[in-house]
Amino acid sequence: MSLNINVLLPDGKIVKESVQTSSTFLDLSKKYQENFDCTIVGAVFNNELCELRKEFDADGTVEFITLKDKDGYLFYLRSLFFVLIKASSEVFPHAILHIEYSIGNGYYCWFEGLEWIEQSEVDRIVNRMKELIDSDLPFVRKRVPTWAAIEEFRKNGLMDKVSLFKIRKDKSTSVYSLDSTVGYFFGYLVPSTGYLGDFSLNYYNKGLILVPPERSCPQTLPSFQDSPKYFSIIKENSQWLDILEMDTCAKLNDLIREGKSRDLVLISESLHEKKLSKIADEIYRRNKVIKVISIAGPSSSGKTTTAHRLAVQLKVNGLKPFLISLDDYFVDRERTPRDKNGDYDYESISAINVKLFNENLEDLMKGHEVELPHYDFKTGKSTKSGKQLVLPENGVLIVEGIHCLNPDLYQSVPNQKIYRIYVSALTALNIDNHNRIPTTDGRLLRRMVRDSRYRGYSAVDTLKRWTAVRKGEERNIFPYQEQADIMFNSSLIYEFSVLKKHAEPLLLEISKDAPEHREVKRLLKFLSFFENMDETAIPPNSILREFIGGSVFR
Repeated sequence: MSLNINVLLPDGKIVKESVQTSSTFLDLSKKYQENFDCTIVGAVFNNELCELRKEFDADGTVEFITLKDKDGYLFYLRSLFFVLIKASSEVFPHAILHIEYSIGNGYYCWFEGLEWIEQSEVDRIVNRMKELIDSDLPFVRKRVPTWAAIEEFRKNGLMDKVSLFKIRKDKSTSVYSLDSTVGYFFGYLVPSTGYLGDFSLNYYNKGLILVPPERSCPQTLPSFQDSPKYFSIIKENSQWLDILEMDTCAKLNDLIREGKSRDLVLISESLHEKKLSKIADEIYRRNKVIKVISIAGPSSSGKTTTAHRLAVQLKVNGLKPFLISLDDYFVDRERTPRDKNGDYDYESISAINVKLFNENLEDLMKGHEVELPHYDFKTGKSTKSGKQLVLPENGVLIVEGIHCLNPDLYQSVPNQKIYRIYVSALTALNIDNHNRIPTTDGRLLRRMVRDSRYRGYSAVDTLKRWTAVRKGEERNIFPYQEQADIMFNSSLIYEFSVLKKHAEPLLLEISKDAPEHREVKRLLKFLSFFENMDETAIPPNSILREFIGGSVFR
């Protein structure tokens, strides 16, 4: 039986094809590979993400994706992880590999059951990975009943996946194999190991750092860009999760089903309070010097609540904190720079009236009275707020905004008078040992829930804006994170189990025909791994309240 297929090419042209039902997307991709400047690794068929080995089963439109596409890059990355898993299991048959969080442009991994790794052993893993890639072995995916998948995982010693799938409501599950190695991945893979290119794998902090090619330039293998402060704070969180034996969502689900979620909330919130108390104590010890506390972080990291909770701790220490939002220093809308699409670029530091900001700070440092500005987002105008401020001797300013770590922001305040804090939701929780949770997913879900509750934006509106938000973070925030005096991790172990109830209805409202459908499907599947959790125990000063509602600071 032949099917009618429209092939959408990179230049926007559509080519009509007639294919047999037994043919695969891989067969067709080879015909059109020359139209792409990068290797095709997957496909989108009738707005659904597909592996290349999938057979055609209906008429429709296909768009091929490459490593340069977000989804294609994830195909590639999961496949590279699988090769690492197989090679590691052969070199260390009695150790368990954990694929953890991203550090800079690499991915941190470590071995449960190993105290130390020799460079010669790392070299053996690298050589075996290259052998597997050169052998062009297929990644085989089969759909089986979930009970059969659980037995398969149990037989192969993958107990983390056994625990994960015990609560799955899906009747069937996809299981991957690479030669004799079995695995599960939260998403699709490339057709075979031969699709993978260069990589680097090196010893790093009692583990390994895997660096893949650059997404924007797949022919280039970048050198590892270390972020020691970032690594230190997320490693600390990971070690804390290990102590609680709460490193995967399966273990979190077990605790929720046992009715112990209240204890987890209390412990998580107390950890935040303890960290903020220590920061406040450090600022108090240096109060004769520090006059500005500068708080920055990416979208939905909880900067506002962090600023308010830190202010409370500073008051306990006898200081007088005053909160200033950098958003009130936006220039008038007609003076706002525009991006390459002609839209207002509020992410640029040029959108901030840096001159007025520094004049106000300088006057406050001299003991002068200052009337702070207010930015009216409806009119796009900067106005006088009527709020007069004088900084007393024991006073300190808390400035919160995305540019607060940018050295170009402070032009009149000496560095020694500024205490810089980087805030981000750096989750060390994983789906299982081999499927990490990107920190951006937590922030995206937070923002989606907050946008719907407080800003009148739908979930599809949030998803449409997210790419631009992420680009702004890459340009204006992440390059400066290592310049912070301290990092504060605003993630909460339990938050996905709470956000699930709020986010799922918003995602289900999005049409399957919407361009954002692929991301919706991914997020819904991700949330399906978590049990719902009662939120009544969450205190009103929790960072999560900033997003789900009920915050004492709003």
